Amino acid sequence: MRPRLKDVAALADVSTATVSRVVNDRPGVSDTVRDRVTDALRQLRWEPSGIKGGRQARSVGLLFPELTNPIFPIFAQGIEWRLGLGGMITVLCTSSPDGVNEQEHVDELLDMGIAALVFVAGSHADNSADHGMYTSIVERGVPTIVVNGRADGLEHVASVTCDDVESGRMATEHLTRLGHRRVGLAAGRLDYVAGRNRRAGWERALEQADVTVDGRTPVHEDSYTVDGGRRAGEALLDQGVTGVVCASDVIAIGVMEAAQARGLRIPEDISVVGYDDSMLMRYLNPPLTTVRQPIDAMCSAIARLCTDATEGRDLATQEFAYLPELIARSSTGPVQAVVS
Repeated sequence: MRPRLKDVAALADVSTATVSRVVNDRPGVSDTVRDRVTDALRQLRWEPSGIKGGRQARSVGLLFPELTNPIFPIFAQGIEWRLGLGGMITVLCTSSPDGVNEQEHVDELLDMGIAALVFVAGSHADNSADHGMYTSIVERGVPTIVVNGRADGLEHVASVTCDDVESGRMATEHLTRLGHRRVGLAAGRLDYVAGRNRRAGWERALEQADVTVDGRTPVHEDSYTVDGGRRAGEALLDQGVTGVVCASDVIAIGVMEAAQARGLRIPEDISVVGYDDSMLMRYLNPPLTTVRQPIDAMCSAIARLCTDATEGRDLATQEFAYLPELIARSSTGPVQAVVS
């Protein structure tokens, strides 16, 4: 097994932070200490890129779970464009159940001597997942940025996210102001940080509107897919909701399909709110009301963090959270009837 930074630190009698500086060829280490760490690295037979002439200081690994959700290509393009303006190269990787997984991509990128790693909506956002891989990456001194969810215990990596509590509150408040009192939540996966936070925002808005959620709690947890949205729509409609807050635009499409399959009109019989504002949502029939992620601001922050990483600045614990924006379109309207 490749030794960890703490193994090298113990042998060289220095801190792991000092080993990280040497591994990444950063300033702030005396020649004597640098030689001692280099000797320890060689004794442990670990010769990172920094010892052989420097990490690929202008390459950034960008990892997504998939690209079928239309918001992910928008993120990828925004990040890659901004990094390109700074002369950096992006290596784009996606995972799938039948293909190369996240860990395998990471191993390959680390072998390349990548300057920084950016994870978008990966297992870092899943509180039920094993996060040992991220800890290992940090221990090896590779700057790491997670986007849209930093699970409990990962406070040592940089984070860029949209305020998901506010997005859930904002979407729900939009419906309660239109008179809806039976507002369902198509939550996606609640073990994900974003899902948990949106539910908290949904609950907060209902409390603010003095709406009591009865024993048939109108929350449905499912996948972030059209099929998952369709199942959520069917379950929530069976519970008599008049409005649905969705964890993504893709889920919202499925909810709308479920409603229309029952002959329900949108928004006359059921109102639907999405999340993301991916580019085609305005062209749905009817156009989708949604909560827009501030993609431009988030991509700029990610690029800035990557630049900082290549210049030797420490990214650990940095966090940027941006406020969403409600985009009201024709898929929501005043409550007119209770669906039975």
